[in-house]
Amino acid sequence: MAGGKLSPRQKMINLMYLVFIAMMAMNMSKEVLSAFGLINQKLIQSNVRATDRNTSFMEQLAQKVEEQPKKFKPEMEKAKVVNSISSDLDTYIKDLKGLMLEGMTDEDKKNYETMDKDVFLGEYFFANGVVTEKGKEFVSKIGTYKNEMIKLLSPVEGGPKDQTDFSEIIDSIKADFSTEDETTKDGLKLDWLTYNYKGFPKIASLTKLTQIQADIKKNQSEILSNILSGKLKSEISLNNFDAIVVADKTAFFPGERFKGKIVLGKNDKTLKAHKVVINGRTLPESSMKEGQTILNFPVGNVGEKSIKGEFQFIENGKTIKIPVKSSYSVIPKPNSAVIAADKMNVVYRGVKNPMTISMPGVSSIYASASGLSKVSAGKYTMDPTSLKQREVTISVTGKLSNGEKVSDSKKFRIKDIPRPVGTVRGEDGSVKMSKSSLAITTVGASLPDFDFNLKLNVTGFKIKVPGQPTVRVSGNKMDSRASSAIKRAKRGQSVQIFDINAKLASGGSYRVKKVSPVIIELTN
Repeated sequence: MAGGKLSPRQKMINLMYLVFIAMMAMNMSKEVLSAFGLINQKLIQSNVRATDRNTSFMEQLAQKVEEQPKKFKPEMEKAKVVNSISSDLDTYIKDLKGLMLEGMTDEDKKNYETMDKDVFLGEYFFANGVVTEKGKEFVSKIGTYKNEMIKLLSPVEGGPKDQTDFSEIIDSIKADFSTEDETTKDGLKLDWLTYNYKGFPKIASLTKLTQIQADIKKNQSEILSNILSGKLKSEISLNNFDAIVVADKTAFFPGERFKGKIVLGKNDKTLKAHKVVINGRTLPESSMKEGQTILNFPVGNVGEKSIKGEFQFIENGKTIKIPVKSSYSVIPKPNSAVIAADKMNVVYRGVKNPMTISMPGVSSIYASASGLSKVSAGKYTMDPTSLKQREVTISVTGKLSNGEKVSDSKKFRIKDIPRPVGTVRGEDGSVKMSKSSLAITTVGASLPDFDFNLKLNVTGFKIKVPGQPTVRVSGNKMDSRASSAIKRAKRGQSVQIFDINAKLASGGSYRVKKVSPVIIELTN
């Protein structure tokens, strides 16, 4: 049939066709027609067995997908596409053979000697010496099958390194399903359809179609077999093992030695490393045991540490390298207790609350929250003045040396600045003072026992002298009206300064709560 690389089966069929052509010239005998029929029958029986075998392959693959879906689902998807492409062409040829045998009884179908004329395909594929649309469709179907299978089985550029090799099957498909022009022994160039199907007895063409079905099922079997065997082969290869560092404990103190071991993912006791390199140093032979490698080295200073290197094994005469990548933490020895008052996680509105934020052993962190600002490394301020809620959560994310992200968060209650108290001469509550001193005193406001040293500016107040009208004063000192009222006060009377208005000296929109009044008992 086609030129190029041919499978042994195709060579046999081509030889059969040459014998047939030669016999045609000598008025082919009935025995030759019967021989074609027998070959066709054997191919049909072989195709039935191939169908059963392919069904079994799919059942095995389906079982693997059920057991390990992540590993075998891609293979199942490819197998489904192979079956779909194969089924399209096989069904088309099955229907074509049905048309060829239409109207024939079962007895007629077994009487191969009567199928000596080109009574169907000669008209179905050709008309007046020209290929019909049905003939072109037949050639197109075969070309579509070949192209789609080659595309599906070809290696994916940039795909996994353990891709199954289908190169031999691709070569077989190219040879078995080639529709290139052919050249006769007389040097006459004919199109593929004419060369193979024009002027042949029905039984010969029928056998050729059955042979195409056999080639479809053969390729199908080989592909499904390769999918299964290729995946299982990659599963047992050392390329798919992971090296795991197992430390004797999760953290170490300065001055200690790291103690642990490296094991392969399957922990196979029959495996022993050929060579192990950790952090640039080749470990001695005594460190390498069956199924594991013993590690023993100084842990270093406080912080997150990396373990990098590779396992080397010999497999089928080649060195297989398995990368090692892990990390561990070195933490300070405990020399102080961590004591915290659970109810004291508080930030105040109107204040830039200073905060220190860090993660032990993590050098690079990121902290975020509404109102939080970074001042320097590890130093922040929290200003919740604009927040309406009663709590704020500070989230912290850190990145370890191995790239892993760690995170934590903490809630803080938001409170207002407590109510200030009024003062005169720096004193609050009830104060004894002479009239002359009161007349020149400065009215102030303070936040006694508050954690922040905030300065408040008084912008106005009211003063009440017994027997006198209440005087409203702007600023923080007595005006003439207030001084006049104080002069008319009697000894021993209590003067009240109240409705004191104050604001933060630092400015801002925060409104300080109403200031508590101060009482002055006059001494003269």
